[in-house]
Amino acid sequence: MPELPDLVVYCEAIQRRAGGRDLTRIRVRSPFLLRSVRPPLSQAEGRAVVGVRRVGKRVVLCLEGELFLAIHLMIAGRFRWGPQAAKLPGRVGLAAFDFDHGTLLLTEAGSRRRAAMHLVEGEDGLASLDRGGIEVLECDAEAFRTRLTAENHTLKRSLIDPRLFSGIGNAYSDEILHRARLSPMRWTTRLSREQTDELHRAAVAVLSEWTDRLRIQAGGRFPTGVTAFHDEMAVHGRYRKPCPACGAPVQRIVYAENECNYCARCQTGGRLLADRALSRLLKADWPRTAEELEERLSPGGPR
Repeated sequence: MPELPDLVVYCEAIQRRAGGRDLTRIRVRSPFLLRSVRPPLSQAEGRAVVGVRRVGKRVVLCLEGELFLAIHLMIAGRFRWGPQAAKLPGRVGLAAFDFDHGTLLLTEAGSRRRAAMHLVEGEDGLASLDRGGIEVLECDAEAFRTRLTAENHTLKRSLIDPRLFSGIGNAYSDEILHRARLSPMRWTTRLSREQTDELHRAAVAVLSEWTDRLRIQAGGRFPTGVTAFHDEMAVHGRYRKPCPACGAPVQRIVYAENECNYCARCQTGGRLLADRALSRLLKADWPRTAEELEERLSPGGPR
């Protein structure tokens, strides 16, 4: 799922191309995409784009007359920029937003249609789509600490909760926790002030660095290949690859459609976090430390 760094770069790219231009036509292929009925989508046509912003994990086209077209990409949604009146691509095309000089295309891979679009009127209407999470790049350490400890959850869950923090998902929460050297399963109310301050610094650093990195990679072009997995990441999507800080193999917990990636040596004092399904199956054979796992995975080691 595109997260804050990806969405900021998307917003900037769309602003450069569509800012000040009239949205002449909207073509919607998927009947599941539009989740609002008032005002009707036709009212957005013919209006100029006066700005593009991010609200949580939504990209919002701000139209003249205080209309807002808010698009949530969910897991597999992506934007493309094509020529004027570009044809919607095959099976993945969901919608096209036509301008007099080009077309913003919305696509979604896979068979499940989860991407969502709302057309709302006024700032109050737009606020109704905001889940309420604070902006990590705009808050100070005290505000971050207050929000983090408002409920007692694991750090992983709290960081990806849109009611608590805006724009952070599975990928960057892994990177933030690794940078802060904190276990993803640590309870939020059991952190010291120093640890919450370090987590805030790590969150600001990771999100800022990756936003800058993705801007550079785009190089002024429309961003393509947006993904949650990058070779330069420390732990996310790098299961069994060496941690860049200590060289130990990155570990993974898989649950539902998500996964949690971490370094046991850097984040949990060498202790492996039990994967619920796998540890239940292996019981006593589940390795308890990173060293024990390394021994089991080494050639000739016990299995």
